[in-house]
Amino acid sequence: MMRYPFEVSFADLKTNLDNFVSVFFLVGDSLESAIEDILARAGISYRKTKRAEKIPGFDQAPDFVIPDEFAPRVVIEAKITEDDGTARDKVTRIQHLASLSIQGQPDGTPRFEVIACIAGRGFGVRREDMKKLILATQGKVFTLKTLHKLVDYTNLREFRTR
Repeated sequence: MMRYPFEVSFADLKTNLDNFVSVFFLVGDSLESAIEDILARAGISYRKTKRAEKIPGFDQAPDFVIPDEFAPRVVIEAKITEDDGTARDKVTRIQHLASLSIQGQPDGTPRFEVIACIAGRGFGVRREDMKKLILATQGKVFTLKTLHKLVDYTNLREFRTR
């Protein structure tokens, strides 16, 4: 009977998995941290939601709500992904937020602006998904290279105090 050329204990596997999960969330948090920094430097009051948090009016809470969840005027979804499946899921999520923003509005004017902040090659794989993302956000899609324009080119500028 042939044995594997290495022996790995369950404790080693658990440690490696814990490290992977930590790095995975750290990478995602880096985009969110950059957004937080931009909002703070502009003096914009915001509410950053936690994972799996429930907020009235949203079946799944967006990453950021400006100025707060009680009277949202801007919502931001942030995602870093390296695969097109995850990117496609996020596009669907953002499309859903856009439909929520006009739901129940008599003249179709959105209750809040939907902004997408994205990074990673997963978003560049399927052009059709990018088209859907741009249409759902009315062009309010920012990458790491354009994130510095986040406040100036969105309704966030109305909340700037600095």
